[in-house]
Amino acid sequence: MQRRNFLSTAAVFGTTLTQVSAETKLAPTAPFVIRSGESRFQESTQVGLSPNNIKVSSKDTSGQLTVFEYIGREKGGPPLHIHPNQDEIFFIVEGEYLFQVGKEQYRLKAGDTIFLPRNIPHAFAQTSSAGKLFFMFQPSGKMEDFFRALGALKTQPTPEEGARIFAAYDMQVVGPPLQF
Repeated sequence: MQRRNFLSTAAVFGTTLTQVSAETKLAPTAPFVIRSGESRFQESTQVGLSPNNIKVSSKDTSGQLTVFEYIGREKGGPPLHIHPNQDEIFFIVEGEYLFQVGKEQYRLKAGDTIFLPRNIPHAFAQTSSAGKLFFMFQPSGKMEDFFRALGALKTQPTPEEGARIFAAYDMQVVGPPLQF
């Protein structure tokens, strides 16, 4: 084989092998089922009184996606904030929620879905006494660790402490929680 042909063939093979390897890393090694109210690794990422269970972990998707199940046991929600690196999607299963995305507000109920693009200020508040939703981050970023940190808190943080926690996980607080 001529040297030029060998180098061309090796370059094409190497590129193809790299692409196959990257695609293989994205696929889970086996299917799995996580039951309602349970978390992927049997860990608690509770937010206040409300369980916030990891359903699909960044470990399952090479950091491309994380899915949470939030079981709301109290009204309210997080402050207005920005994710510079993640898009976020919410699917409402039970209850009623108010979302703010930029300057627009939306009232959502069971069966509704909302997409929140990265870099746009947003917040949500559960307005019913009970609720349940699934929410996803794409890519995962540091979001699982953010909820682990919140779950480890013994008391409600002050707004200043909360803003520091958000910043430590690549988010920026830009306003207070929604009033409803």
